Amino acid sequence: MNTKIPFELDKGQTFYESLNDWLGDTLYDDLTEKGFECRDEQIYMAFQIEKALKEKNVLLAEAGVGTGKTIAYLLPAIAYARYTGKPAVISCADETLIDQLIKEEGDIQKLSTALNMTVDVRLAKARNQYICLKRLEDTSMKTNEDFVDLVEDQLPEFVHAERSLQSVYPYGERSDYPYLADEEWEMINYHPIMQCAACDIRNRCGQTIHRNHYREAADLIICSHDFYMEHLWTKESRARQGQLPLLPEVSMVVFDEGHLLEYSAQRALTYEVQEQTIINLLERIMVDGIREKTLQLMEQLLETHELFFKQLKSNAIQNDNERLTIDKNEEMMKYAKTAVALSHELLEEFVFEGELYVIPEYDLKIVEEYLEQYIYSMELFSGDNDAVDWLENRREESTLLIMPRLVTSILKEKLFTGTMPIIFSSATLSVEKSFDYLAYSLGIVDYQSFSIASPFDYENVMKIHLEQGNTNEKITRLSELLEEEEQTLVLFGSKQSMMEAYDQLPLEQSVMVTYEGERSLSSLVKDFQQRKVNVFFSYHLWEGLDLPNEALTRVIIFDLPFPPHDPLFQARREFAEDPFDEVDLPFMLLRLRQGIGRLIRTSDDYGSIHLFVKPENIELLPVIERVLPVPFS
Repeated sequence: MNTKIPFELDKGQTFYESLNDWLGDTLYDDLTEKGFECRDEQIYMAFQIEKALKEKNVLLAEAGVGTGKTIAYLLPAIAYARYTGKPAVISCADETLIDQLIKEEGDIQKLSTALNMTVDVRLAKARNQYICLKRLEDTSMKTNEDFVDLVEDQLPEFVHAERSLQSVYPYGERSDYPYLADEEWEMINYHPIMQCAACDIRNRCGQTIHRNHYREAADLIICSHDFYMEHLWTKESRARQGQLPLLPEVSMVVFDEGHLLEYSAQRALTYEVQEQTIINLLERIMVDGIREKTLQLMEQLLETHELFFKQLKSNAIQNDNERLTIDKNEEMMKYAKTAVALSHELLEEFVFEGELYVIPEYDLKIVEEYLEQYIYSMELFSGDNDAVDWLENRREESTLLIMPRLVTSILKEKLFTGTMPIIFSSATLSVEKSFDYLAYSLGIVDYQSFSIASPFDYENVMKIHLEQGNTNEKITRLSELLEEEEQTLVLFGSKQSMMEAYDQLPLEQSVMVTYEGERSLSSLVKDFQQRKVNVFFSYHLWEGLDLPNEALTRVIIFDLPFPPHDPLFQARREFAEDPFDEVDLPFMLLRLRQGIGRLIRTSDDYGSIHLFVKPENIELLPVIERVLPVPFS
């Protein structure tokens, strides 16, 4: 594959001066001749990225919808990757954005065709986006669900073949199984307790094959924010274990929809203790021949763990989302510390069990690795530190989540070191023309920034209607609006709010609605885009959804998107002098701008926004109006 720098280097110029000239020639002339629109905003952004590459800076690039942000960062990224000999990473907010970037009619393909340049682009998805063959096998033995047979029938022949693996190919991504509901997928996908290094079929695993494939990328690696953060947090521990990091060494990173990076960092840094996982794992290794002392310790640990979770659940306080606040007490802490002590004793006994070869080696390895993480997590929970913790109910199972500390300081240490150019790209990075909220939340101290408006004529293509009322009045008004059949995206502040509204709609309307979580998000978006359904309920798609023209003509914002009153945001509020002005309001305004931005994606788009506001938030209308692209109609 030709990976030469796409322009000649002049001896009298630096690479960056030559890059600047090439960007100007390409955007002003070459692409315009191929039918691309010449956009001053796009050219300005590309030149600012060139400057950030030269100075190895962090750049906060806020450019309105229609600017052509993707091409503005793709051109310098490809050139810089070839100049340094290391691929550039394009990190997207979620898998939906990745699919939009790499689709056949997407910007990468358009650019390749227009410039007659083959771009080596490869995908790196989060580990939970792949099937785990071990978990699929376990689920197959435990359930008679039809979906398991469908998935097994779809596996490549080489997975179970006895012959050598000379002709393997990547397989097993979430997007390969659009017919699976999220709950079904989560029974067979990769789970953190699985020990890939000790797995006897890892060479036939789709995840392993994908990893080997994208590590050889020459130009671009496309991944999600979740995956990049997982790479960042696990890089050192994987090296200690003799494993390669999830990503190879790269030249630069572009965070598309970069305002969402903080939440991915939080997810990656959070440790989990499930109610059932340790029970299932220990019961799995209670085999004939195990020593009596080991068995007694396991039974004591299971009893203590059960009492600990009983305390957790009886002292959990419901918030306005899935995160429950834990009201800690002395008895709960006693059980946590006892569980840690028993786990240490058990690990010592496993050394002797390993020498007897009674417990299968892979199963014992899983339990040992899980107990080490269990000890670390429970020590964080019961210790005197700055950890943030909460309880969630997932698939009818309680899960304790612990985040060692807020991500700000860790990102500063591991990412924003000044040694690599980092570009944040989004239509919404600032709050009332200030980048302070984003920079502070991510631990960014030194950065370049700019903000350029959208070239669209919003006044002539968008109407924003204010809808006032309490919850019942909002649902009534929502039902009235849905009587007018139109391609409509309804955005909610939480899953709970979405399901309450869905459940209260008249039956004849609810059957016409598709909602997030019903099945894979990519398949829902595809059906909506193809107009197989005309009403889509979502609580996540405030950003990144790109549905131009007739695919979306109305957006209903059912809730002002304030952050939840949960332990995570409460921890941030405790560090703020004015929690509402420094945390809640900027978050809401930033997310509101993103939600409104779903409507107009091209110069041919048009439509309406219906913004629902409760009586207690009417006093915020002046500040809300300041961030709207057009006044209320």
